Amino acid sequence: MNTIFRKSMLSVAGLAFAGGVFAGPIAAHAATPAVDAKPVAVTMQQSAPKPQGDQSHITLTDEQSANVKAIIAATKKAGLPERAAVISIATSLQESKLENLGHLGDMNDHDSLGLFQQRPSSGWGTPEQITDPAYSTTAFLKGLKQVDGWQDMPLTDAAQTVQVSAYPDAYAQWEQQATDLVAQHWNS
Repeated sequence: MNTIFRKSMLSVAGLAFAGGVFAGPIAAHAATPAVDAKPVAVTMQQSAPKPQGDQSHITLTDEQSANVKAIIAATKKAGLPERAAVISIATSLQESKLENLGHLGDMNDHDSLGLFQQRPSSGWGTPEQITDPAYSTTAFLKGLKQVDGWQDMPLTDAAQTVQVSAYPDAYAQWEQQATDLVAQHWNS
């Protein structure tokens, strides 16, 4: 009998709880006075995309740091935002480790030169132009601006669309260092 009484009490308690759960929100809502609600515009600040995959990092020489500053200056001169500089620096980190490379003989990939390993034979400019950091960056940025939606796409996709590399995913590994370099030098 004790067991039957206990089960009955649990059933009554369960019903009271269930009634409170279901009636609670309704009763609480009914007691709340109506409010003249109007839509509110909410501004969401976009944050930089998170880098994709494992990240690489190198310690820069004075020459490489000067090339970072040249890329940022060319990006600003082109009137483009920091994201364009991040993409440019990450691309140069992958292509040349931010070194303004001349012809490398047998180690050279075709006739690739400069920070972005651009090719005169592909129409990027003369060897003298391509090895000028301001010119090569401006040429890269011109290609980047032609990529629809480059601002919102993953860095490696934007860079690959401009560069047409045999290693399309390689640019992603430099995004964090490029982002840090732009943050360090953009306003200096």
